[in-house]
Amino acid sequence: MNNKVNYTLVGLIVLLGIIAMLGFAYWMLKPSKTADTQKYLIFFNESVLGLNLDAPVKYKGIKVGKVVELRINPQNTEQIEVTVEIQKTTPIKEDTVAKLTAQGITGLSYINLSEGANNSQPIKLKEGQKYPVIKSAPSFFADVERSLGSVSELFVITLDRAKEVLNDENQKQFALLLNKSAKVMQKIDKVFDERTMHDLQKSIQNIQALTDKADKSIPKINLLVENSIAWETKINDSFASIKNMYLEMGKTMKNMASSFMSVRNNVEDTTLQTLPTLNTTMEQMQQTLIGINALIGELERSPSDILYKKEEKKRGPGEK
Repeated sequence: MNNKVNYTLVGLIVLLGIIAMLGFAYWMLKPSKTADTQKYLIFFNESVLGLNLDAPVKYKGIKVGKVVELRINPQNTEQIEVTVEIQKTTPIKEDTVAKLTAQGITGLSYINLSEGANNSQPIKLKEGQKYPVIKSAPSFFADVERSLGSVSELFVITLDRAKEVLNDENQKQFALLLNKSAKVMQKIDKVFDERTMHDLQKSIQNIQALTDKADKSIPKINLLVENSIAWETKINDSFASIKNMYLEMGKTMKNMASSFMSVRNNVEDTTLQTLPTLNTTMEQMQQTLIGINALIGELERSPSDILYKKEEKKRGPGEK
């Protein structure tokens, strides 16, 4: 058995393995031809603390590019010009907005791109621009800082006004007001003693009882209203009937007047014919009434004379 080892062959194999590993790593790290990129400019009006070169650029959580350059805007020293390199397949629209976002608690930041509307136009290079410009928006910390600044300004203003209100003269007035308020409360306590509170509670109970009675009376009132409406309807019907009756009576009276006028002439003729007989009859009736009156007078004087009184025969002169 041959135990000799060919060290040259072993070294050659190891060298080829190292070269293959380096080639594979280069192949993995080298951008593919299909993944072409496009450069864009972003101008931030706030501090870009935590944003470094090669910081990721993300679109909806997916890394689509990186930061390739950071500098102060030569045309506006209040802005930071950031050059990013993004894959051409990324849908960068005219309404796409870039915002700085913190990466956890590391203190580092990345650029987050908000999606544009689906029907928006792709961003275009304008005249005088080196690369297309993506709009920027204040980050969360910038909004908080701005809000804190506004709050601090309002707080300072409030303190100044409170200081003006709580000067020595106003403090004296407040003390006087509190003293008078205490005196008023003492008087109120004296007025609202136990007896007054008892009377007040009793009045409240009476009001409650009155309210209960009123609630119970409401159905009766409603019934009364309904009956009044029915009664009013009947009265209206009665008035209508009375009105019709008077109209009929008026017609009847007119008819009677016409009848009396037509009968008047006949009555006059008949009266002229029967008047002598009627006068004789009236004279006899008058004599009869006189006799009846005399009889009544005697009856009133002596009722028994009608039954027992004998008629005295009138005697002639000289007769006994």
